[in-house]
Amino acid sequence: MSNHTDTDDGSPDTEAEETTSEPGHSEEVADNGQPAADDEASHSDETAGEPEDVAGDQSHDEHGGQPEAGDDPDDGDEMWPPTGPSHDEPTIADEDAFDHNPGDDRTRGNEPSDTEGTAGTIEELGSDVEVSAPVADDPDEDDLLGGLLIDSTEDVEIPERLVDQVIGQEHARDVIIKAARQRRHVMMIGSPGTGKSMLAKAMTELLPKEELQDVLIYHNPDDGNKPKVRTVPAGKGEQIVDAHKEEARKRDQMRTFLMWIIIAVVLGYALIIAGQILLGILAAGIVYLAFRYASRGGDAMIPNLLVNNADTTSAPFKDATGAHAGALLGDVRHDPFQSGGMETPSHDRVEAGAIHKANKGVLFVDEINTLDVRSQQKLMTAIQEGEFSITGQSERSSGAMVQTEPVPTDFIMIAAGNLDAMENMHPALRSRIKGYGYEVYMDDTIDDTLEMRQKYVRFVAQEVANDGRLPPFDAEAIEEVVLEARRRAGRKGQLTLHFRDLGGLVRVAGDIARAEDAEHTTRDHVLQAKQRSRSIEQQLADEFIEKRKDYELQVSDGYEVGRVNGLAVMGEDSGIMLPVMAEITPTQSGGQVIATGQLQEMAEESVQNVSAIIKKFSDENIAEKDIHIQFVQTGQQGVDGDSASITVATAVISALEDVGVSQDLAMTGSLSVRGDVLPVGGVTHKIEAAAKAGCKRVIIPKANEQDVMIEDEYEDMVEIIPVSHISEVLDVALEGEAETDSLVARLKNITGSALQDGSVAGPSSPSPQ
Repeated sequence: MSNHTDTDDGSPDTEAEETTSEPGHSEEVADNGQPAADDEASHSDETAGEPEDVAGDQSHDEHGGQPEAGDDPDDGDEMWPPTGPSHDEPTIADEDAFDHNPGDDRTRGNEPSDTEGTAGTIEELGSDVEVSAPVADDPDEDDLLGGLLIDSTEDVEIPERLVDQVIGQEHARDVIIKAARQRRHVMMIGSPGTGKSMLAKAMTELLPKEELQDVLIYHNPDDGNKPKVRTVPAGKGEQIVDAHKEEARKRDQMRTFLMWIIIAVVLGYALIIAGQILLGILAAGIVYLAFRYASRGGDAMIPNLLVNNADTTSAPFKDATGAHAGALLGDVRHDPFQSGGMETPSHDRVEAGAIHKANKGVLFVDEINTLDVRSQQKLMTAIQEGEFSITGQSERSSGAMVQTEPVPTDFIMIAAGNLDAMENMHPALRSRIKGYGYEVYMDDTIDDTLEMRQKYVRFVAQEVANDGRLPPFDAEAIEEVVLEARRRAGRKGQLTLHFRDLGGLVRVAGDIARAEDAEHTTRDHVLQAKQRSRSIEQQLADEFIEKRKDYELQVSDGYEVGRVNGLAVMGEDSGIMLPVMAEITPTQSGGQVIATGQLQEMAEESVQNVSAIIKKFSDENIAEKDIHIQFVQTGQQGVDGDSASITVATAVISALEDVGVSQDLAMTGSLSVRGDVLPVGGVTHKIEAAAKAGCKRVIIPKANEQDVMIEDEYEDMVEIIPVSHISEVLDVALEGEAETDSLVARLKNITGSALQDGSVAGPSSPSPQ
């Protein structure tokens, strides 16, 4: 029989037609219509053969295959597969057998037939799928629904396939499509909740199902610790095991029948002829035990179905995130009975790992750097060779003596993680992925367009449909979710792609509506959900603000020298107000800048940058003074980032000049050594924190003015003052018009003419803080 790839649909009718070849027929026809090579036919004849219930070939003995029902029950040496690398040989004696050579890179998914069934529609997948809902002829550019004419999420049709539900991440989606076509590995790096696992699952819908395989493990009569491996088309494994079990049952019946006949003869002889009933009973017991002991060897004839894809409706997807070595690479169970005829056959103790179950599918490993180094090394081998033997992962286990033949591991690997994942990732494993695939950085935001807002409407509908227990969202509720997507993006003209967190808001709002037995989820429910779904950091920040009010640690009126209300962020979505105090003292050993408050590296550097401006600004010899800077009640986490730079500078200048700072004012912004106020992150959450603390004015960098998207309730509570230079900060913050004008004029003079025309040199996007 020729070794060729199965291209038919594997239906029973086709199989029956192809298995009616006459016994002894040695000249098969290859795929190209030519007679197969003699050596291939001979090789196939030597290796083919399963029980007749599966193979359909009646000439097992001619091919050295399985014994037929009715053969000598003791003649079981032909039950296991032949020796040699059987994983790349046909296992069913018909035309459905196909060649598998996972170690050959030339055959790993580059055939056009791999995606022939999906290539016609693959360009229409994911974000290119239009939202199925009525759209206005001339929609308003500011319409939060993107021009969709809907009353609720019930009016939006949900795509059936997961790959059609992908929103945003255009670059990542294109890479996934290419990787599915060419069977390439992919590493996706980005923030949590941006769709990495969803894209990995979506890839399984693009892979062909017809290539799936079952993997069988057979007992090796020559060496019980080296079980043999056989691969067959998906669905055939169960048939083979059932056929083996049926033949084992028939042998057991024959042996049992023979045993009872012998016992009857022994008892009859002892009772009737010899007259020694006790001796007869003892002999009968010995016969019974002998037959039972001999029958244990029949279990070794039944193969172990290691990987079963009979009921798999699409290419397998295996999530191996955080898997230990045995779960990832396969293992051999410990056997407490290792001798005396009571031991479990080694092939029955073999267990597949995620890399074997993902064969012809997708292996997804999130936080790839959490795998230990040895597991990463072995995973690298499985990727390179396309096959990996299973052995015991514990040196103290009896399974450590067992090692199977190589088991196919022809999977597509999707490795994911945050930016720090690349630091602890094995460089050779990353090289394998990069050399045979793609690296993708996941976006955090996407442009806020009409078309994208339509997809966010569909996202809300998808979350409602996937949950199955939430009331539909009405139009106003959807608009509020889209507004929240804008706020969480942190930049004007952008929408967040952190869909997991946004989906959490949708589910909380739906739960509130369901608790009220509401017919629809409304805007009010979404607003309640925003309050209830606050992050831990936001809850802590709110608690800090309340406690400081109680103990009068937060001042929001009057003027104080050397004290400024700074703003910071906790986590990603919460703001907090942190006072900064400065004091000037005589020095004991040369002028120093001493900062306290658990400052981390970036914050320490920002203090040093501020000291450069202070040295130029001061008319006095500050070499004879120490400048003490305190970040009040920062906690164990300390301060990181440079967004407090203008706060520190204002506090120090106030202390040097003995001029008060307005306490109803809070500020945030980075500062260059020349006095430019540079953009920072989290301005929206910082402004809201200042409003909660009772401040009436907030200074922010002018470059961040477009990023402000505060809630309606805070708009009338605070005045937002954008600035571009430290002189503008002092002009607003310091007490006394005459003193302030003098300080501002001096500061402008020493920082040069770069800002005389009001222009600011610096980055146009906020730094991550």
